[in-house]
Amino acid sequence: MKILVTGGCGFIGSTLVKELISTTNHNVANIDCISYSGNLENLKEVDKNSRYSFFETNILDINAIGKVFDSFQPDYIIHLAAESHVDRSIDSSEIFLNTNIIGTYNLLETSRHFYCKNKKPNFRFLHVSTDEVYGDLSLQDKPFTETSRYKPSSPYSASKASSDHLVRSWGRTYGLPVLITNCSNNYGPFQFPEKLIPIVLMNATKLNEIPIYGDGLQIRDWLYVKDHVDALLTVLENGKIGETYNIGGNCEMTNIDIVKNICSILDELIPPAKASLKSYKELITFVDDRPGHDRRYSIDSSKINNELDWFPKHSFNEGIRKTVNWYLENIQWCQDFLKKSEYDLSRLGGNK
Repeated sequence: MKILVTGGCGFIGSTLVKELISTTNHNVANIDCISYSGNLENLKEVDKNSRYSFFETNILDINAIGKVFDSFQPDYIIHLAAESHVDRSIDSSEIFLNTNIIGTYNLLETSRHFYCKNKKPNFRFLHVSTDEVYGDLSLQDKPFTETSRYKPSSPYSASKASSDHLVRSWGRTYGLPVLITNCSNNYGPFQFPEKLIPIVLMNATKLNEIPIYGDGLQIRDWLYVKDHVDALLTVLENGKIGETYNIGGNCEMTNIDIVKNICSILDELIPPAKASLKSYKELITFVDDRPGHDRRYSIDSSKINNELDWFPKHSFNEGIRKTVNWYLENIQWCQDFLKKSEYDLSRLGGNK
């Protein structure tokens, strides 16, 4: 099969591309515009593989997308390309509306015309979304299911909710064979260093303050990135057309507990190189909460568990140790990536 991945130079996308090349015989084409969070270095191990091809293309350029489709002739589309950082969407929402809504529209339209013209019997369009489209929950609320009402809180989650609606409507109106997944918080190697876990590691190893929004009691469900990729391939191959599948790690934890967990691992692996510092936990500092900060996300994965026999393989303790070890061995990757993307290093302090 020929699989077209959008956003394949990003965190989840690059993990997916490497998994496809290393464990399957599929041909893989990667569309990515190499924005601040995309990194060709993530794919060094596969970029010479004869089954892999890369197109530096922006999904906002519908003509360029059409040329990639005509050239590659995909059987499957896995749409991951998105602006995904809540803080950035609060600072500047326009790029989120353009990429996540118009970009998805461009891919849907291109896929529709390609599908109608080529009539590939197994053609599938898998749209990768987020649990943030459902809004937040109280401690007493039951986890999100695939039928939960959409209540997005941020420009980011609103733009992703919009793209979900577009995908469903193209399936219903035009008969495009679509699938949607909504996943919880991913973590693991190669994540752009502006997200919580990389920020904690980068600040801690420099003995800088570790910023925590508000009281740190926001709850998220945590999913190791390789488990997410495994779920995506399961849905792509076995999911029922037109269906949505929630993908979670069955691991609800508060932000402050995540941070303390990482600090404990660091205390064990590389005790603080400062006599007055007994533990990295002493670096934790609470900063002003961000606007509209959702309190709790929780994913009910029973549908994908029961219908597709998918379950996460990594416990949080296993996944977080792998992640911490990878970042400790690749601190230079983080620093080089931040400089290359011209990212404002002061943002890592959490005060904006």
